[in-house]
Amino acid sequence: MGNINDHFEVLRKIQKKPKTTQRELAEELGFSLGKLNYCMKALQHKGFIAIQNFRRNPKKINYFYTLTPKGNEHKFNLTLKFMKKKCKNMMN
Repeated sequence: MGNINDHFEVLRKIQKKPKTTQRELAEELGFSLGKLNYCMKALQHKGFIAIQNFRRNPKKINYFYTLTPKGNEHKFNLTLKFMKKKCKNMMN
């Protein structure tokens, strides 16, 4: 269901900019639109993000992405793992 680093980057971007489009996210992350969509669906399926339409948008194509409490916890744990790995590599 996608690479852990990819998921972390998606969670990080969503937290910083929840009203971005998938196209903008894909471009910022260097992902294809298909890869981003796959990651987003996996994160949503795991309960890490919520995806909502802008109800007042007549086109109904813009979405608002939010990290769920479970998603915030997962992002925090991924950050800790990354930092521990980084520190371990610096010690060797």
